[in-house]
Amino acid sequence: MPSDRPETREGQPGIAEAALLGLCPRCGAKTMFAGMLAFSKTCRACGLDYSRFNVGDGPAALVTLAVGTITVALAIWVELSLEPAWWVHALLWVPLTFALVIGGLRVTKAWLLASEFLNDAREAGSRDL
Repeated sequence: MPSDRPETREGQPGIAEAALLGLCPRCGAKTMFAGMLAFSKTCRACGLDYSRFNVGDGPAALVTLAVGTITVALAIWVELSLEPAWWVHALLWVPLTFALVIGGLRVTKAWLLASEFLNDAREAGSRDL
């Protein structure tokens, strides 16, 4: 009996590749996102239904904590080392924080969706026996 597990199909990108490039975890087409952070409803190439995956708020919490930690640590280091004017901090940290949060959210959301697909993850109790 042939296996229908997701990881046995040819042409699939790895989780890291799918996450970094926004590739469909089934066929590898660049169709995961409809916008900057919004998932497409389905893959235009193979028809994979992205709406069946629930990435939730995990990526947002993870990215917010990580970016906040990095930004605050760098801001403190710059302040103690260089003592710049307040507007220098605004010019540095506002765009950097924005870029890191948007980029980080995109990658972590895609990573989680690809992981759910490749591991055939489902909500507890929803699998038919």
